Amino acid sequence: MATHYVVRSVDRAEPEIIAALREAGVATAHEAAGRAGLLGPAIQARQAGPAIAGSAVTVSCHPGDNLMIHAAVEVCRPGDVLVVTTTSPSTDGMFGDLLATSLRARGVLGLVIDAGVRDIATLREMGFPVWSRAVHAQGTVKASPGSVNVPVVAAGRLVRPGDIVVADEDGVLALPAARGRAVAGAAAQRLAAEAGKREQLAAGTLGVDLYNLRPLLAELGVQYVDRLPEDAA
Repeated sequence: MATHYVVRSVDRAEPEIIAALREAGVATAHEAAGRAGLLGPAIQARQAGPAIAGSAVTVSCHPGDNLMIHAAVEVCRPGDVLVVTTTSPSTDGMFGDLLATSLRARGVLGLVIDAGVRDIATLREMGFPVWSRAVHAQGTVKASPGSVNVPVVAAGRLVRPGDIVVADEDGVLALPAARGRAVAGAAAQRLAAEAGKREQLAAGTLGVDLYNLRPLLAELGVQYVDRLPEDAA
C-alpha cells in the first residue's frame, strides 16, 4: 500500500522577498529568473485584476476527490498559496466557495489548481482569486488518500512545498525559495531599465533604434524598399 503524508512544516521565504516578486509580477520575475519557472498556459486566472505571491502549500489528490484539499487547510498559514494537483488529468470542480471560505479564515491568499473549480461567480464576489485548468460544475467525493506538502507537478512545472508562487493575469510562476532574493534583485533592475525604455518609446523612439536592431536586420538580409519589386510578388 502506498504511503501518504500530511507534512506540517514548510520552509518559507522571507516576506519582503515574496512582496518584491509580487510587485514585479509574473512576466518580469520570469525574465529575471532566466525565463524559468512558468506553469503551462492551461492554468488561467479566473478573475481580472488580482496579483498574489506567497509560499506554496502543495496538495496531491486523486482525480475527482478533494479529501486532501480539506486536509491541507489545517497546515496553511497566512500568506500561503494552495497549489493542488491530481495524480491523473482531471477537470472536475474540486474547489468552490466553501473551501475558499475555509482557506480565507487561515489567511491563504489564493488557489492554483491543475484541475477544475466551480462556484466561480461566488468566488469572484468573495474576491478569492483562483487560477485553474477549468471551470466545471462536476462534483467530487471525499474518499481517496493523497499527500500534502510533497513535490507535485502542475501544468508541467515542478512545484515544491515552500516555493514562491507568483500569480497574476499573465499566468503562474513557481520559484525555489532559495532563488527568491537573487530573482527579486534582478527583477528590480529590469523594472528600472524598463521605466527608462518606456519613456523613450512614449517620446517616439522606435524599438529598432532603442534596441539597435537595424544592424541585425541587415545581417539577416532584411531589405527596406519603398515598393515591393515586381519579381518578388
